Amino acid sequence: MDLSFSRLLGYARINFTHATSTISLKRKDGSEISLADLCKETTPACKLNPLLFNGHLQTAWTTQDKADIPITYKRKTFESDNTSYAGQFAVDFVVPNSMDPSKVEKDASLPQRTTYYTDQAFGELGSSDSKPMAVVLHGLSGGSHEIYLRYTLAPLVSEEGGWEACVVNSRGCAMSKITSSVLYNARSTWDVRQTVKWLREKFPNRPLFGIGFSLGANILTNYVGEEGSNCVLKAAVVCSNPWNLEAGSLALQRSWIGLEYSKVMGTSMRKLFSLHEEQILKNPKIDREKVIKIKYLHEFDREIQGPTWGYPTEGAYYRDASSTDSLLACRIPLLAINASDDPIAVDEALPYLEVQQNPYAVLCTTSLGGHLAWFEAGGSRWFPKPVTEFLQKMAKEIDLDGTSKAASGGPVAATQGPTFQPMHRKWYVHEKTE
Repeated sequence: MDLSFSRLLGYARINFTHATSTISLKRKDGSEISLADLCKETTPACKLNPLLFNGHLQTAWTTQDKADIPITYKRKTFESDNTSYAGQFAVDFVVPNSMDPSKVEKDASLPQRTTYYTDQAFGELGSSDSKPMAVVLHGLSGGSHEIYLRYTLAPLVSEEGGWEACVVNSRGCAMSKITSSVLYNARSTWDVRQTVKWLREKFPNRPLFGIGFSLGANILTNYVGEEGSNCVLKAAVVCSNPWNLEAGSLALQRSWIGLEYSKVMGTSMRKLFSLHEEQILKNPKIDREKVIKIKYLHEFDREIQGPTWGYPTEGAYYRDASSTDSLLACRIPLLAINASDDPIAVDEALPYLEVQQNPYAVLCTTSLGGHLAWFEAGGSRWFPKPVTEFLQKMAKEIDLDGTSKAASGGPVAATQGPTFQPMHRKWYVHEKTE
């Protein structure tokens, strides 16, 4: 079929980029399958709404998606266990019978279908359950309430799906409070690290998996890279990861429509600042007069993220917080899904060469889909299908303790002489001395 005609019909080409030989996964029946083949096996054909025939239309339509997917949460607020990142953060747990409308409770101080755990109820959470559990990270200024996130969770946490799940809300998001001058950034892995540690202690029998969307995908990839071979997650999926933040930012600034996307994101972050202004301005390095004039996302990163974390420019922050190099350090099965027409997580920023150097990762790209969109005819979305199929196969068919380690392949292999250390970051915490 002619590619242009195929595009008009909504058919998206699917490409897989990976190492020549990816890791071998042992099935519970004793057979083996490569990570690349598993990803291909669990990725269905991508036929999207032909009226939304490019990334801009697909992305714009996300603002019109009024679908109601009734996921119900209970929130627990944690205090950071690391004084370098003082403050609190909120984790929303999907509750049993989450999609039953009769179970809906209300709390005006929280997003819809979200209420706080009582101390008693939280203390009674069991530890013998062996259900697989997803740890989810949302996109920029989002939260557990986001529709793209609920599209993905719904089939997993249904009675048939059999999963548990929780969403780590970035600080200040989803109507959570900020109790210090520490907001969050594109490499703020400390809260997800504490959450995973707590989950492993509380639910020692549950296999844990990661799901990240957009900025949350970047954070999750950074976390998996930082943990390396010690990562306790069994596998991870990242959707619409922006990967190379500097390349993405410069691409947005090259066109008027790119600047419109940047303006929308900058406005959402400026609103977040306004909600938590008193706490954030406890950092004397932040100039309120400059912040209130912010128009674009890169200006927010210049005036807030730079002073907060000591970066001299937004470019320095982007280069240090990008997850492209982190991909090279991932040592668990990782599936990345991006659309090559994504106007925000742009194609030129995708790690095509890096993923070929790591047998633990596979990059799936579609020729259509936009940013966290992938709308099909009828209004449903395509991306939850490969995400949930991959995770279900990993949890139910793969022997999670039988995954063989790669014997060779780029940075995974033992080498002599100079080596590249992907997780040697430029930003660090100055240790306090007595």
